[in-house]
Amino acid sequence: MIEGLLVSLFIFILAIFLGFEVISKVPSILHTPLMSGSNAISGIVLIGALIVVVRTDEMLGTVVGIGAVVLATINVVGGFMVTDRMLQMFKKGPSENNP
Repeated sequence: MIEGLLVSLFIFILAIFLGFEVISKVPSILHTPLMSGSNAISGIVLIGALIVVVRTDEMLGTVVGIGAVVLATINVVGGFMVTDRMLQMFKKGPSENNP
């Protein structure tokens, strides 16, 4: 059990570093399309976390599942807020419609 936990922790830390490197190299113009894609992935994570919470019999699985639900929900809501804010930048305001 300890060996599996260490392997999982190693993969998690490696994913953090890899994710940081990938995201830091993305040009600004691609952030909105990537945010939409990450919202879709976070939605899938949210559904998976809900399934884990419902089906697990262990307390640790329940706690980790609830944590995943909370974090995925924050990610989805935040992603939609950022996407909406960026799309608002492209809408014409009332002063721009008058010649």
